[in-house]
Amino acid sequence: MSLETFLIQCLNSLQYGLLLFLVASGLTLIFGIMGVINLAHGSFYMIGAYMAFGLAPWVNTFLGGGFFTTMAVGLVLAVALGYVLEWVFFSFLYDREHLQQVLMTYGLILVFEEVRSLLVGDDVHGVKPPEFLAGTIPLGEVMTYPVYRLFISAVCLALAVGMWFVFTRTRLGMMIRAGSTNREMVQSMGVNIKFLYRVVFAAGVAIAVFAGMVAAPVSSVYPGMGGSVLIICFVVVVIGGIGSIKGALLAALLIGFVDTFGKVVFPQAAGVLVYLLMAAILLWKPAGLFKAG
Repeated sequence: MSLETFLIQCLNSLQYGLLLFLVASGLTLIFGIMGVINLAHGSFYMIGAYMAFGLAPWVNTFLGGGFFTTMAVGLVLAVALGYVLEWVFFSFLYDREHLQQVLMTYGLILVFEEVRSLLVGDDVHGVKPPEFLAGTIPLGEVMTYPVYRLFISAVCLALAVGMWFVFTRTRLGMMIRAGSTNREMVQSMGVNIKFLYRVVFAAGVAIAVFAGMVAAPVSSVYPGMGGSVLIICFVVVVIGGIGSIKGALLAALLIGFVDTFGKVVFPQAAGVLVYLLMAAILLWKPAGLFKAG
């Protein structure tokens, strides 16, 4: 493997790992902090990708904006969607058995897929990145690397720093961490735990939708794209430690490295390397790399 190829694979693994963290961090919020097994989280990622495709003509016509205006509109809609879903469905699941959570969220997957099919059909679509991010940078004499992939990595890093700040340095983060540990005690101290959970869920949905919108130009938009993302996101949450943001970041980077270089060095076994990594880490640390909070 040449130095240029190794460098490109390192950048690919970093970009994939950070994008994976972007999706998994929303699942960490909902699953790790609120205790809800949300199988529909991958569907939120899919919704974001289809928003990047479907909203662009409307935003361009009525608002005169481009890719970033579409993302802003999509984020507003995602927050509203998450708030309504938590209010109508998920608020009744906190004290229910996990089987009921699984059945209800699986039903949401079927609903989202059917609505997607009715609105945009079952074709594969592409999303163009902004023109100033559509170029490449040279790596050596022959190889180049897309600027948009570097943009994805920068956005994911900025979000990771922002989430760390919110959870460790703000009053909202303190209430969220306390509410995940002892819901009744936090409520007895005057905190509206129902509204707090609604905010957390809306944030988790918005992060997943944002990840889908950011990833759309590099992954294309196609039916069922949330299924594979959901599985790998649960792997990230389990490896990192349920409810741990920094654990999710480290786990996503590890998975990105193993998956990217596995496809290059051991292409026949690339599909199982991530799960072998999960098994090895859980044998070493059954609770994951980090504890929540």
